[in-house]
Amino acid sequence: MKSTVSQSLPSAPSTSTAVPRRQFLQMLGTGAAGLALSGCVSVNTGGVASSAPAPLPPPGPKQLRGLFPIGQTPFTPDDKLDLESLAAEVTFCNRGGVHGFIWPQIASGWTSLTEPERLSGAEAILAAGKGGRTSLVIGVQAKDIATVTRYAKHAAEHGADAIVSLPPAGVTDEKVLLDYYQQVGRMTDLPLFVQSQGSMSIDLIIEIYKTMPTVRQVKDEAGNPLERVAEIRRRSNDELKVFSGQGVRTMINEMELGFSGHCPTTGLADVYAAAFDLWHAGRRQEAFDMFGRICAFTTLGSSNQNSVLVARGVFKPTVHSRPTPGMGGGGGGGGGGGRSGPAMDDQAVRAALDGYLKPYLRA
Repeated sequence: MKSTVSQSLPSAPSTSTAVPRRQFLQMLGTGAAGLALSGCVSVNTGGVASSAPAPLPPPGPKQLRGLFPIGQTPFTPDDKLDLESLAAEVTFCNRGGVHGFIWPQIASGWTSLTEPERLSGAEAILAAGKGGRTSLVIGVQAKDIATVTRYAKHAAEHGADAIVSLPPAGVTDEKVLLDYYQQVGRMTDLPLFVQSQGSMSIDLIIEIYKTMPTVRQVKDEAGNPLERVAEIRRRSNDELKVFSGQGVRTMINEMELGFSGHCPTTGLADVYAAAFDLWHAGRRQEAFDMFGRICAFTTLGSSNQNSVLVARGVFKPTVHSRPTPGMGGGGGGGGGGGRSGPAMDDQAVRAALDGYLKPYLRA
């Protein structure tokens, strides 16, 4: 069957009325973006200026909500999976109060990985996160159900907090997709994130939710997620938690509409997490300002997708990524792709971080 799965879908205009899109852009242009680009570090804290990042969330059990970046996959100069740098992403997320971490999915280049790399990478991630507060979600999609089963059981045996799966490539029949997710949901007792793609309907998402007790999260990237979230929440009595992808370029809209989680790339995950924590603590103007700093940072220039993690000491300077169909080479720092401005090398990225975002980095 012909595939309708989309590897990269554009963000759509929000239907939210709380902050209209035109007003959002005007506020960004005159407020947070101007602050970041001018080097000003004051934050609106009820009239008290502050240059400190948002405080880390209080200790507590792991939760399947919040900021869940899609892990980037580092390789050594001789093209071997760099397990040390991969594990360092998890340490970075724990240090920065990032709520979760997902690997390997589309932005991880999962299709370029061999089965031994998938297994050793998952083991490195789960070992690095043992005892930490960041929830770890392992991707299990594969070319056949037997391999999916091996990945799912391996994740459960090594301490994953949840698993996630894209739909099978090339399949659009919703009865087949329902059967697939029911099979995956029965493989382990772990929570299963459904990652919707292509033409997967709300009816299908709700049927998966109703028939699989382990499915309580969906990373919705089918159709227009901003227009679908209200119906998904209503039809599941708000028990099916909706996560966003597509670069998390509309995070304020997403939080207004009730998304429970957001999945950008890893480089600025701690800043995204700060915006999430501020918003859900009722400090919405500060959350708006924090997200504005991310938006402003992504306009400074284009860079290799690993540059921010190299600049922040997470990845080694020698790492590279394998070419992956459907993925661009930029967008390493913030929302994933679409960055404008001059090319930036690692030194320029480091200088931009130090000049504009350093006071707000938690990791």
